[in-house]
Amino acid sequence: MPGPEERAQIIRKEAQALGFEQVGFARAERLDEAAIRLERWLNSGAHGTMHYMENHFEKRVNPCELVPGAKTVVSLSYNYYSEQSQRDETAPRISMYAYGRDYHKTVRKKLKKLLLHIREKIGEVNGRCFVDSAPVMEREWAQRSGIGWNGKNTLTIHPRSGSYFFLAELIIDIEVSPDAPMRDHCGTCTRCIDACPTEAIAPEGYLLNASKCLSYLTIELKEDIPQELQSKMDQWMFGCDICQQVCPWNRFAKPHNEVEFNPREDLLNMKKSEWLELTEEVFNQVFEGSAVKRTGYSGLRRNIRAALGLPKS
Repeated sequence: MPGPEERAQIIRKEAQALGFEQVGFARAERLDEAAIRLERWLNSGAHGTMHYMENHFEKRVNPCELVPGAKTVVSLSYNYYSEQSQRDETAPRISMYAYGRDYHKTVRKKLKKLLLHIREKIGEVNGRCFVDSAPVMEREWAQRSGIGWNGKNTLTIHPRSGSYFFLAELIIDIEVSPDAPMRDHCGTCTRCIDACPTEAIAPEGYLLNASKCLSYLTIELKEDIPQELQSKMDQWMFGCDICQQVCPWNRFAKPHNEVEFNPREDLLNMKKSEWLELTEEVFNQVFEGSAVKRTGYSGLRRNIRAALGLPKS
């Protein structure tokens, strides 16, 4: 069986061939400091109605609870940046990550291929694939494995590609030479903090009150959007990209090469009036296989009216 350094080279080469941009490795161990921060964040109620965040706490902070005998966490990034955008500037807006097909399915397929390749080239390996689908602290592992640092907006940022990428992980039971963590490059910049319309990011950064975040309000929240926040929606009906749009590091973002993430023309061309008149039939057609399906037709209708400052229908 190849040694730890050769294993890293094999995995990195194949991952990049599959389309992953950054690949890094960290020792699988309990995240003691992150566990303290997570517990404090949950106790503050900043997770809003996302009660699932309270579940499986030990699995969330210890990869060995997810994969018995785990030795390595492989962190990977998959670019989704697009130079295209919705053409009617008065229309309600959708976060760039949801322009194409649901990333969970696209990236998971590639992770499974990577795990098969590891078994072919390295030997019998026990492991699991994760794409925002289990209690894994993906941004903590991304920072530890050197594929980015966690910025003041709490998103993972890479100095050569910005932050428009999905994170994914393989937790495996073989040792791979670990990478050095990436240091913080946010410096004194506060653009994301200053630009957030709901002040969801703490004044000092690095802490998000998710219950005020537009992404939470338009995706996770099933109840009515609080009246005091509806005037701050800034036209966002699904997700929000503001803290990424203002981040100086995203000037280095390059368009993705994933055909499944290409936006549908009918989505980009829809006018404000068409969104207001959205039928369930059109919703199902435009968002077939999309992450937007998660909010449902009635949820998106609610969001559209809130995004445009209109009263609940």
